[in-house]
Amino acid sequence: MVMEEFGHQTVLEIFEGPLDLLLYLIRKNEVDIYDIPIQKITEQYLVYLDLMKMLDLDIAGEFLAMAANLMYIKSRLLLPEEERAELEEDEDDPRWELVRQLLEYRQFKGLSERLHEMEVAQEDYYTRADQRPDPTPASEQPIEEISIFVLLDAFSRVLLEADKRLPAEMEPDSFTQEDGRARVLERVGDKTRVPFIALFAPDESRTRIVVIFLALLHLIQQKMVRVVQDRHFGQIMIEKLEGAVNPVPAEEEAS
Repeated sequence: MVMEEFGHQTVLEIFEGPLDLLLYLIRKNEVDIYDIPIQKITEQYLVYLDLMKMLDLDIAGEFLAMAANLMYIKSRLLLPEEERAELEEDEDDPRWELVRQLLEYRQFKGLSERLHEMEVAQEDYYTRADQRPDPTPASEQPIEEISIFVLLDAFSRVLLEADKRLPAEMEPDSFTQEDGRARVLERVGDKTRVPFIALFAPDESRTRIVVIFLALLHLIQQKMVRVVQDRHFGQIMIEKLEGAVNPVPAEEEAS
């Protein structure tokens, strides 16, 4: 992903694709993967796509290709029944190929996760007690990040509340990416974990919400903070990793 500010690009390496998003939506909506409500899932998929575009994140071509495929399947299923019956004499249900891809991808991801768990478990075994290495600092350990789509979901809810609460912003806001970064680290402070919602003031403007969220993504990529959930769709919590420093927010320095 890419975040741009004043012509400078910061690459945010969050490796998730369109099949990850579809599996997330299927799980979130608690629907049968063999009987995907394509109209509902397509509408939600396009909402996430719009969020990524609004944040100026770099959307890989496969996201757009999947959007086109979903729209095609949706249009096929919306045909009058007699026309659909004609087409389906020669072709399978247009959803089936998508279901096959999702099942294969889910199986591959499950295998990958099991191999990773085995690798982590193996690290706990040592041939001799006196050769046990020092524990790896938290900042150097692989971070099991929650899905970017979980974060986008939480971000969209905060943005929606701001839109209900505040009139449209007419003047530019001087709140910068550095201010957003400082806000995240200051709110986390020395606490073990803080809720995602605690990053934002009750009357936060739409512009600042966007800047703070992008700063959070940047800090995740830098392994300064991580986001966790105790269960699927549970509360999103943020914790600071070893080595992260609490800067003085630029807005306070200016005062």
